Amino acid sequence: MCYYEFKTHTLFNRLYIMIKALILDLDNTIYPVASIGNEMFEPLFNLLDKHKRAIGEDKLPEIKQLIMKKAWQKVAEQYEFSTELKEAGTELLRNTTFTHKMQTFADYEHVKPLPHDKYLVTMGFTKLQHSKVKMLGLENDFIGILINDPDLTTDTKREVFEEILLNNSYKTNEVLVIGDDPDSEIKAAQAIGIITVLYDRNNDFPDAQVNHRIKSFEELIHVIDQYNN
Repeated sequence: MCYYEFKTHTLFNRLYIMIKALILDLDNTIYPVASIGNEMFEPLFNLLDKHKRAIGEDKLPEIKQLIMKKAWQKVAEQYEFSTELKEAGTELLRNTTFTHKMQTFADYEHVKPLPHDKYLVTMGFTKLQHSKVKMLGLENDFIGILINDPDLTTDTKREVFEEILLNNSYKTNEVLVIGDDPDSEIKAAQAIGIITVLYDRNNDFPDAQVNHRIKSFEELIHVIDQYNN
């Protein structure tokens, strides 16, 4: 895990507010990976193309799409990549950065003015995730930016969430975890009883069991209000 930045808390003197902290995912929650994916992952996709016989050429399109949603390590495990391919992809991504213009989802603007303590928790390679945070201009939006890098730690998002709770004396019913992946941040939050908000812009997960489901961050305000009344 990488502790990228921490700032002063904002809500400890506002005890009348039930929800004290928001924990947000990055990829496909704050910005669409598809908007930069082909450019960002071009070297990796070229590597996969060189191994298409071993992987199965018919699987390549779905693998490339999944790489825009899941950590490389998880994709490599799911499709049983060879040790050689896993290591080559890891070495490539370990040193990848992205320095071109990036844009958040338009509705992310509804999150920025919220007065709650806000944390960004993202899984991925440290250099790459740092570069995306920088290009999106998110440094001042969060009091904590935490990168859960599977290349450096065996911790999962569950351990990251537990540490945020412990270090800041938050109760599980005082925190919302907001993300797009039911099998990642949502599952991790559910495992320790944190309130979950699935950011499901296109209704991709209609059967996911979550506390709340939103298609726009504009709806997040109404979710928070439910706990403040």
